[in-house]
Amino acid sequence: MRPSGRDLSAMRQISIEVGVTKYAEGSCLIKCGETHVLCTASVDEKVPPFLRNTGLGWVTAEYGMLPRATHTRMRREAKNGQSGRTQEIQRLIGRSLRAGVDRVALGERQIVVDCDVIQADGGTRCASVTGGWVALRLAVNSLMKAGDVISDPITDHVAAVSCGIYAGQSVLDLDYLEDSDAGTDANFVMTGQGGLIEVQGSAEGATFSRAQLDQLIDLAEAGVKELVSAQKVAVGA
Repeated sequence: MRPSGRDLSAMRQISIEVGVTKYAEGSCLIKCGETHVLCTASVDEKVPPFLRNTGLGWVTAEYGMLPRATHTRMRREAKNGQSGRTQEIQRLIGRSLRAGVDRVALGERQIVVDCDVIQADGGTRCASVTGGWVALRLAVNSLMKAGDVISDPITDHVAAVSCGIYAGQSVLDLDYLEDSDAGTDANFVMTGQGGLIEVQGSAEGATFSRAQLDQLIDLAEAGVKELVSAQKVAVGA
């Protein structure tokens, strides 16, 4: 029995509200159960120095957690410097979103996706990838509407979900209680067409089998389909 009472293959309730900030070219508030992340996408007509005069665009991401997003207050990283965890997560988000973008079609500009965790209950990086794609899609829509981009640079949906082995059973979309006690914890980033972008998985104290890994992949595919459906509803696709 899962702590939440969900079936082994059941996602948490998904909600994506768009247009939640006034100034960003794209924004959304994604809620995956009790994990809530604010995602904004900002268009910058300049690219990093290593891409100047290449004709290629760039998508990157920044990630952070508000001081009271968790059970106890954390100190702001702006004061103490970014942790290794934060740097790893924002690089994951950036890599994931770039996998769904034609950088030639984007043109020589940069889109920065900011993912700020308001409340954390497991799966914050996955929610950031999924919500970050929505914010990115909306920002690209604004570029196309203005005529700054002619050909749609978004090649596919990108979404992410966690899976794991909890109490000896393969489960989908871990919340904090499951994540903190899971024998195996994995994150899957996939395209809307089912292509794998990134897989992060590790055992905690006990190994897992190839058959169990296959079960986790099957669960992830089903979960990503649900997330992509929610993305489509959010952006009106």
